[in-house]
Amino acid sequence: MLRRLLQSAARDRARRLNGRGIGEWQRGDLPAAERTLRAALKKGGQAGTAANLGMVLAAQGRPDEALVLLRRAVELDPGHAGARINLAALLHQGGAVTEAVQHLREALRIDPGNSTARANLLKPLMDLCDWPGVEAEVRRLRDEAEAAGGQAGSEAWADAILPFESLLLPFTPSFQLRVARRHAARYAAAVEPLPRPAAAAGSTGGRLRIGYLSADFHDHATAHLAAGLFAAHDRTRVEVVAYCIDAPQAVSYGGGEAYRRRIVQGCDRFVDATASSSRDLARRIAADGIHVLVDMKGYTGGSRPEVPAMRPAPLQVSFLGYPGTMGAELMDYLIADRVVIAPGTEDCYSEALAFMPGSYQVNDRQAVAEAPGRAACGLPEQGFVFCCFNQLYKIDASVFAAWMRILAAVPGSVLWLLAGQAVAQERLRAAAAAAGVDPGRLVFAPYAAKAAHLARHAHADLFLDTLAVNAHTTASDALWAGVPVLTSPGRTFASRVGASLLTALELPEGVASDLDDYERSAIALADGGPRLADLGARLAANRATHSLFDTAAYARALEGAFARMWSEHCQGRRPTSFQV
Repeated sequence: MLRRLLQSAARDRARRLNGRGIGEWQRGDLPAAERTLRAALKKGGQAGTAANLGMVLAAQGRPDEALVLLRRAVELDPGHAGARINLAALLHQGGAVTEAVQHLREALRIDPGNSTARANLLKPLMDLCDWPGVEAEVRRLRDEAEAAGGQAGSEAWADAILPFESLLLPFTPSFQLRVARRHAARYAAAVEPLPRPAAAAGSTGGRLRIGYLSADFHDHATAHLAAGLFAAHDRTRVEVVAYCIDAPQAVSYGGGEAYRRRIVQGCDRFVDATASSSRDLARRIAADGIHVLVDMKGYTGGSRPEVPAMRPAPLQVSFLGYPGTMGAELMDYLIADRVVIAPGTEDCYSEALAFMPGSYQVNDRQAVAEAPGRAACGLPEQGFVFCCFNQLYKIDASVFAAWMRILAAVPGSVLWLLAGQAVAQERLRAAAAAAGVDPGRLVFAPYAAKAAHLARHAHADLFLDTLAVNAHTTASDALWAGVPVLTSPGRTFASRVGASLLTALELPEGVASDLDDYERSAIALADGGPRLADLGARLAANRATHSLFDTAAYARALEGAFARMWSEHCQGRRPTSFQV
């Protein structure tokens, strides 16, 4: 009897510790969460505790330790849906996408109504180019959203899709806003706002103190675009502070150290906040007297939306890393342009819109090295080379079918794609064969460091954009390397970036009106006539003279935007949209 009582007391203690650890994890205090959850395991915590501890270790950049604990959790209780979901998240992050999908589907078999499993399933299906699976999920979400309508309290369906994934699929801007609002409300409810900051520009000699918050200060697409921005800022107008929440292993991967050094050197102060809890980080931002906090992550991987949810700065701005709305009072402004925001969709953004004079996207000039030979790139010695170096998850059935019709109409041409999951590549080859195109005409390029990747663009003739979600950094890479881009804008921010870049370069021929026009334009540009050469020549000229690749000019415009925001704030006015 005594033994049973002691065991029961230990289990109760373990449950309480597990609950406390979850709370510390949600608040961003990872070291405390780890200590508490380890204590819970010692007191008899089972699968759920092991799974929670695994995720806390993963968040601290210790994926190997985390994977051991998550596998242990599933072994302890194979019917624990939450443990399988956490394991799937880490497997997906580590590239074991097929196994991740297996665990998520098993979690849904165990608990068919589990919205977290549903929310985590979409991106792995996209990574694997499992188009029927993606379509089934999209159809279900649309049906549930339509059934719920837009009435208060009817948005529970939105828990089954993550905000970032909603940007990657053919949903409307209003649908994306509904999803973002649901998730933003959850972040806001989970934190306690800080006392409203009252930073004054006079404390910095009249300069605005700008705080950039990101987990991408390493070899990442965002750093590829923005690495030169920080040093380009005019120090008579602004002081630049970077708040870094990178995972520790990210900086040592690839060329991460070089990007990190350059960003650190470009800032007045660089704060490594990786190990800080979210609340401590928010307090630090407030104590530093930041006037404008610039969030460069949104709802993407490694983000901490709970930090802006605490409102540590008088003004908060969403910039560059998230092509959509945050859906709440988290952000006062969104850096945009007149192209990425489709006419008539302005009300689908919770933020006031700061329209940049060219593209919203900053770019960084980098030297382009001499290219290796075509054979070294896996390309045939002859033939037109269409390329799309987007990650494979951006490819959907409709655009791939269009690509196959384009290949069929241009004999000897090939389609040069970025390598991805082996299963996805095989599915694409099978889809090509089903369309009557030799699968050998698909050439997959392995990952390459930025300099080598830019160099190999010399062998590409035309970049074919994906349409539901465009090329962003990859389109800028192609244009900077001299490769014309062909796109067709939709109605969402993420589907209009290609058009934004081409408009900023005054290359309207690259912007097709619809999918049929896109096909016709691709075929016409590949016919050997002067159209492509003329387009390439104008691209080469405009790269040097237009604002898209002028980092210093972009920095001046962005500073002007910040100054306008701050002036409106100091006059007690609510954020409203404006043209820079």
